Amino acid sequence: MSITADGASRVAVDETDVCTPHLACHLIDREEAERLAGMLKAIADPTRLQILRLIEGSPTGEACVCDLAECLPFRQPTISHHLKVMSEAGLLSRERRGTWAWYSVNHEGLRRVREILRPADD
Repeated sequence: MSITADGASRVAVDETDVCTPHLACHLIDREEAERLAGMLKAIADPTRLQILRLIEGSPTGEACVCDLAECLPFRQPTISHHLKVMSEAGLLSRERRGTWAWYSVNHEGLRRVREILRPADD
């Protein structure tokens, strides 16, 4: 610590503790960042994580709302809402068969989520 001419005390700061020299500012495109943030928001809900795991663990790799309603403490409209959010975010694929829609994990969407969580130097 040192004293300035006006009598104030001053703490010496090692500049290496303050800034990251030569920071590479490699930003992802803003539109892509917004898409990825939407995916993370969609998967951040506990019920949606449960649904994703149920579908992923299904013997056929897919499920319809009626199947999921047997496992979850929610009615079909609530489950359908969660499925819609995850489908719109690119985490699930949807296929219409008769009166029911069948959902499967969109592995490309899941890969993108995993890439977000991987350190940049990998």
